[in-house]
Amino acid sequence: MLKGRLGLETARVPHVDRHGLLWLGRGRLFVEAGTLRFVSAGTDALPAGTYDIPYQMVSMILLAPGTTVTHDVLRLMSRHGTGLLAVGEDGVRFYAQMPFGPDDSALARKHARLWGNPDHRIFVARKMYAMRMGRLLPHADIEVLRGIEGARARKMYEHTARQFGIEWKGRRYDRDDPESADLPNQAINHVSTIVVGAALIATAATGALPQLGFIHEDSGQSFALDIADLYRDKFTIPIAFAAVRDHLKRPRGVFERHVRQMTGLQMRKDELIPDMIDKIKDLVETPWPTAPDAP
Repeated sequence: MLKGRLGLETARVPHVDRHGLLWLGRGRLFVEAGTLRFVSAGTDALPAGTYDIPYQMVSMILLAPGTTVTHDVLRLMSRHGTGLLAVGEDGVRFYAQMPFGPDDSALARKHARLWGNPDHRIFVARKMYAMRMGRLLPHADIEVLRGIEGARARKMYEHTARQFGIEWKGRRYDRDDPESADLPNQAINHVSTIVVGAALIATAATGALPQLGFIHEDSGQSFALDIADLYRDKFTIPIAFAAVRDHLKRPRGVFERHVRQMTGLQMRKDELIPDMIDKIKDLVETPWPTAPDAP
């Protein structure tokens, strides 16, 4: 942590020069003599003690459970355009954000232009499927792409279940009674929710528009759902089946809590949210070909 008096108006650092995300949990965040300070009760990542926070050198501070914040913190960070997010343990939930997005609208404007152009919109969808399948599909109809992905996903569920020795009876989910599903489906639901939360954090950090999805359409979180789906094969499903296998071998109390803790730890280890931020920038900021239907 940087020492000294921070928070001076003349010492602002543009967002483009900041270093990323800072995670804080189990402590008190407050302002003292113009300096943002955090008193930590002690976590695995941050020992107990008092820290000066270089908030002008980070894009966003993520507050985990057990953290209190003073009104002065909100005022100071809002004035300097530093994001403040309330999240679950290890980023497994996205609760609230302040201020609304970063202080630069460039990425959001590029996002809106891509979404508003039918040719570019379908090309971005194809690019997203290519990130998952390893090749750019030639089809330019979103329903055809969804059908191809659906068939591939069914095979992927079966293959991953065999790898982990889990009995798989198919993907089933009752929104009105989610606990009625078998353990594999419950685990997939829990991990999927967590990954969407991570995607919402990444979307907020970049200033992308969560409502404007390229594959999903109706949800107010459509773009976050698009981003979360990029991690279904290599993160969501393997973690879900691994959690089921561990639980069947040695039950550890509430199943949802076990899945959430296991997913959160793996997210931090894999640096999932920073990777999502990179993918969002790649999708939105990469120059697109003049003939967007071409591979």
